[in-house]
Amino acid sequence: MYTKIALAIAFSPRIEALITEVKRLVLLFDSELVLIHVGIKTPELEKKLDDLLQRHGCDRLRIKVLWKEGKPVKMILKACKEENVDLLVAGALKREGLFKYYMGSVGRKIIRKAPCSVLTLIEPKVETSEFSKVVINGTQLEITPVVIEQGLEFSKTVKADQVSILNEIKMYGLQMGTASEDSEDEIAQTRRQLVQNEIDYVEQILQKLDKGNLRINIKVTGGKWAVELARFCEKTDADLLVVGDERKLNFFDRIFPHDLEELLSTLPCNLLIVKK
Repeated sequence: MYTKIALAIAFSPRIEALITEVKRLVLLFDSELVLIHVGIKTPELEKKLDDLLQRHGCDRLRIKVLWKEGKPVKMILKACKEENVDLLVAGALKREGLFKYYMGSVGRKIIRKAPCSVLTLIEPKVETSEFSKVVINGTQLEITPVVIEQGLEFSKTVKADQVSILNEIKMYGLQMGTASEDSEDEIAQTRRQLVQNEIDYVEQILQKLDKGNLRINIKVTGGKWAVELARFCEKTDADLLVVGDERKLNFFDRIFPHDLEELLSTLPCNLLIVKK
């Protein structure tokens, strides 16, 4: 699934935790690791990084270290493109939603412009995080079959205990279906049919995929989509939320129209953004 995994690093207190987190992923996916640091390379920093890698047994991995100078976003994205990276891993702050290492709008620019999928870890741990409960965005978009496929592959690889695919009732369909003078029973039937349509959509995708031994639940909700996703993740104590980036419009407008800022500002859990 991931031939090359990259980690954007800075020499902050969380570097050790991020290195151990990405080491686990590299071993699980049998990947090559690319470490990217934007800043001046010094003998002291080089030794510090070497010591960290040896301490955690990373010296036995296939590793390439890139030291770049320049604007962080440009350098990170350029490195990912040149190295044909499949997954970029970075740390994020849970209640600020910004990458810890490149504050301000840099983190959001990386999310929107990355040529590969992006995994943000809100609380990286030296003993490594568990991804036992995974939530996948199943709302009907062109990229959704890819999101579900990669979400399931990730879940199987990390041996997730439970996977939930969350779909939304199209609000315009619900409003149109209940705007007439139908009886309460007819309105309830319309809602049930809309819910069933979303379930059928997901089940048709799942029929074509290898689900392994995963326990998969399909859930349908309505309302403000980003809010519902965050709420569901918090309610189920999810470890990972998987969403997609269509790349046709910008990330904010296409995935969660006008709502992504809210999702990113209160990240409910780790976030995997799948890109084609």
